[in-house]
Parts: sequence; structure tokens; C-alpha cells
Amino acid sequence: MKKKQILPFVICSSLCATGVAADQEDKKDDTEAMPEMVVQGTRLNDISGKEVKSADLAEALAKKSASVSLVRRSGIANDIILRGQKKDNINILIDGGKIYGACPNRMDPPPSHILTNNIESVEITEGPYDVENFGTLSGAVKITTKEPEEGMHGEVSLNVGSWNYLKGAATLTGGTDRVRAMASISRESSDQYEDGDGNDFAEQIENYDPTSKGRYQDKYRDLEAYEKSTFMGKLFVDITENQELKLSYTANRSDDVLYPSSPMDAIYDDSDVFDVQYVISDLGVWSRELSFQYYNSQVDHPMSNRYRLSSGPGSVNEKTHHLETEMQGAKVKNSWDLSDGTAMTVGLDFSRRNWDGAFEGKGMAAKIDGFVSIDDVDTDNAAIFVEAEKNIESFNLKLGARYDDTTIEPAGTQPSNDYSALSAFAFGTYGLQDGLKLFGGVGRSARVPDARELYLRFPTAGGVHIGNPDLDQVTNTEIDLGMELNAGSLYIKPKVFYSWLGDFIVYNDSKMMRRFDNVDATLYGFSVDGSWNFTDQIYLDFGLAWQRGEKDKAQPGQTDRDLPEIPPLKGTLALNWEYLNDSLARAEVVAADSWTRYDADNGEQELDSWAVLNLKVDHALTKNINLVLGVDNVFDETYAVSNTYKDLTLLEGGGGDVILMNEPGRYFYLNAAYRF
Repeated sequence: MKKKQILPFVICSSLCATGVAADQEDKKDDTEAMPEMVVQGTRLNDISGKEVKSADLAEALAKKSASVSLVRRSGIANDIILRGQKKDNINILIDGGKIYGACPNRMDPPPSHILTNNIESVEITEGPYDVENFGTLSGAVKITTKEPEEGMHGEVSLNVGSWNYLKGAATLTGGTDRVRAMASISRESSDQYEDGDGNDFAEQIENYDPTSKGRYQDKYRDLEAYEKSTFMGKLFVDITENQELKLSYTANRSDDVLYPSSPMDAIYDDSDVFDVQYVISDLGVWSRELSFQYYNSQVDHPMSNRYRLSSGPGSVNEKTHHLETEMQGAKVKNSWDLSDGTAMTVGLDFSRRNWDGAFEGKGMAAKIDGFVSIDDVDTDNAAIFVEAEKNIESFNLKLGARYDDTTIEPAGTQPSNDYSALSAFAFGTYGLQDGLKLFGGVGRSARVPDARELYLRFPTAGGVHIGNPDLDQVTNTEIDLGMELNAGSLYIKPKVFYSWLGDFIVYNDSKMMRRFDNVDATLYGFSVDGSWNFTDQIYLDFGLAWQRGEKDKAQPGQTDRDLPEIPPLKGTLALNWEYLNDSLARAEVVAADSWTRYDADNGEQELDSWAVLNLKVDHALTKNINLVLGVDNVFDETYAVSNTYKDLTLLEGGGGDVILMNEPGRYFYLNAAYRF
């Protein structure tokens, strides 16, 4: 892996920005500071360890939001679809930094590298209304982790559940008004979950195809589904009254993560995330806040068929695909207020993403040893962005623009690629009367192809180019409209959107080589979120989301025009009862319609409709002790939520059908936490 550093690229720009702000230090700022901009966002605050049965953020988001659908791969480390978009089409940000998985088969998607018990809040932005970050095509999931506090505080928790799920976690935070620190550790493990029919991972494969070489060897049939250990440490220092330094480090160590629907499992999945932020406030008229950020994330991911029959007796013919990725980024951002109350932000954004991978083979698989799948590819991006926000009586207008210049360069003989893009948006909110707002926006954004889509190679037949180096970047032109009504007991927020996707990247299973195509497509849909308060203690919350996507014309060699991975109508409905202070009983139904519009040419299939009931009691036993008792899928339903799009390498039967992985059956859990 190439070890280049991008930090020197921004030093000169940073010093210039500091100098401009410092020139204004002696000028009095009489304008009223405006709040930090949040555009088209839905904020979820209750995404903690007590809310879900594991550290899996994807599963928590899918339960919380009707617009988020789960992509099931394992008992942990699952992926999400946000309003019909997945992978690099949505941005995942952790405290403003980015992390990418190393696996081209999405075994380690970005949400898998942050634990729910370390999360303070999650903001979901739908649409192209984010210009601060590289590659926000159709939405973003912005994760804010917990911060150190003054004094001395801590939490110790123990979670147990069905299938021998066990998790222990501890957090300690403290300090003075000048220096604050926090450390958090956790460890969890689980056996293979069982679906509603009582089948674990191994049995689901056997039921799908009793002759499959992807079945687990007898001695590995009862392996644990995963083991995961984590650490997060933070140090915040107030250097002066208006200067703050924030240091953060997160480590994830996952071992033997089983992926039954894939031909390989993860031997381990390790990630390290470093983040440094330096914030200077109130420098003068031209700088309300000047911030600098540098982050570095690294992922190491070897996956293997060691536990499968395909590796031969004693795994003598084991195949391993070992990949690494590193993401470095730096951002300089300056915010100030104009005399008329307009809030302005301008910034520079730089990043480098490196991706490298090769195969290792033993025995009869030795011929693939050293075969390079992704050849040390660097994706370098430099951008400038500007945002403005203006209040005019009952009307609020937000504007943003960004210019990107991106170079993608592999180390081998494959061609490099250069892309440039101008993104922009306008988003307005109009208050008709107290409690009623209308909002709408129009925006255009872009994202470049990743190294997998451009350059991925497999060792089949001496080397097959799966990637397509001639891909264009994807563009999204979108319109969003909606209203927000807060009328006493009723809160409701309906939204509609229509998206024109240019050169959208899709997989073509009809091709032998260069299996990724650019197609033009449309994506549209609606969502409704809201709540109804019966009393101060009893209330309903609900959500509904529907999307449909269509290619303008079928891909070469195919006839199906349905866009892949567009989930059907999904709804959530929950009854909540706050029966005591800090104590809540909740009954929720999560349901989805049958998946009848799908990309059959590329491996998708019809899925049945489903509905599950989940029950939970969150009880404050004392001021310091909290207990959570719950059961998910009360009626032990057997169902699947993830379709079988072949851009992932999944187990196939003799007829070319792809394995469909069922969701967990009835699951009991008990979480206990002591806080001080």
C-alpha cells in the first residue's frame, strides 16, 4: 500500500485562512451568531447500546427509520440502503471523518466500524444537500460520537441475549473545564442466529443447496458468528477561551465473522480511526468559527474459504482474498456572519483513498497466489465549497456549491482516470403559520467510480477484468418537496422526491468482462414520519417510505429496466408508554410489502411481504441502574429483507439461483447498565 500524506497540501491554505481571520481580531462583531446549518436532516438521538441487541448500527437505523432498509450479510457488520441508494451513493461520516471498508464484497461497510454504544446521535440527510463532503450523491448518514465531560462519570453495562449473545462494555469520562478525557471499551460475541424455522447459518446453506461446496465443514458448523472488541479514546483540551483541540482514536477488532450467503468468511476485520480537530472561535468580523480537521482511517480485511468444503479436506486448498484500505482527509472551514444576518461558510476539502488487494492460495489453489485484484489504487480529491443561509421573516433559504477535482491512479498498467464536477443546491423553508412549514429543494451532485468498479480483477481463467476503467462519474439532479406540521398532539412530516440519475453505475451479469455499466435512470418516491400524543405519557410514532427506480433503457444484453436494490413499501408503527420517569414500554411493528419490482437479469428475485412485532421495556431501577428487557420478532416469523443483486459475490445453486438469507427469529435480550 502506498504511504502518501495529504496533510502538507492544506498547510498553506490553512495558514492563509488563519491570517485573514487574525486581521479582523481587533474589530468588534455586532452581528448575532446564527446556529450551525442542518439541511434536510432527520436527527436520531436514541441510538445507544441499550436500544439494540448488538453493536450493529445498520440494524438500529433500519428499525428507527422507514427510509432505511437493512442489507443482511451476517449477525453483525450489515449494510444499509437509504431511500433506494447504497454503497458509495450515500456518504457515511463519523465525527466529520470518513472510513471505507476494504472488502469489495461489502463484508465491512462503513457503518460496521462504529459501535452503537459510542454514538450520541445520527443525522440522516436525504438528497444532494451536502457540499461539505466529497461524494454525497443521494444522501448522508452523519454520526456524532459521545464526547468527554467535566467531573467524573462512567458506565458499566452487560448485555445478554438469545444464541449466547454476550456483550460487556465500560466507559469512563472526566476532567476539568480545560481538559477532558474519555475511554470506552467493549467486547461481544454471539453464536449463529436461527431464523424463524430454527435454522442457523450452516443449515440455511444446506437447505438452499445440499450439494453446495459453500457449505461449512462439519468441524466448523457450530462456529460462533463473530467476536468483536473495540476501544475509543478521546482527549479535549481548551487551549484558551476560544481555542479547542480535539483528539480521538477508535479501534475495532473483529474475528471469524461468518458470512453464510457468501463463499468466504472474514478471518478478521481490523480498523483504526484517528481524528484531530482544532477549532478557533470569535476571531473577528470575518470569522465566527475557524476549524481544521485531519483524519486517517485504515482497514485490514482478509476473507477466506477456510471453513467451507470448497477449501478441501483440512482446508489444504484454502483461498484467501486479503485487502487493505486507507482513507486520509483534511478540511479547513471558516464561518462568519454578514451584517444583514446572512451566515456564510467557506472551506477547502482534501482526501486520498488507497485500496489494495491480492489473492493467496494453498495446495490446488496455489496458482492464484499473489494475483492482484485491486492494484494499489489512489483516489485523490481536492475541493472548495461555500454555503450561505439567510432568514427573511418567515422564509429561510440555504444555498451551497462545491467544485471537485479528482484523480484515480492504479499502480499497475490499467489507465488512470480524472474527473471534475460542480455540485450545488438551494433549499428553502417557509413558515405559513405557527407549527406549519413548507419546504423544498433542488440540487445537483456527483460521485466518482471507486477502484472496485473501475479496476477489480478476479483470477478466473488467468485473470478476468470485472471492473470497467471507462466508467463516467455519476450525477444526481433532484427535487424534494414536503411539509412539516406540529399541531399540538400531532406531528407529521410528509416528503416527496424525484431524482434524475446520469451515468448511474450498475452491474451487468450478462457480460463476461467489464461488468459495470453507466446507465441513465430515474428514482422517485415519498416518505411520511410523525407522532401522535394521546397523553403526556402515551404516544404513537410512525413512518412510511416508498421508492421506485427505473433505467431509461435496459443494459446491453438484457431486457429488465428495474433499478436494483430498490426496496418496496416499508412502514413502522410504535406505541410508547412512559409509565414512570425515565422508564418506557414500547411495542413496535415493522413491516414491508412484497418485493415485486426487481432486476431479474442481475440476480434479484421476488420477496414475500413481512411484518414483525418487537416489544421492549426500558426501566430505571434506580437513579444509577437501568434495565432493558426486550423481545424482537415476537411471533418467530421467517422472512428475508435483503435481495440477491449479483454485484455482490453470493452463493449460487446449480440453476444460477442465489441464496436468500433469512432474518433472525424470535430474539430475547436483557441489558443492564450502571451509571455514575
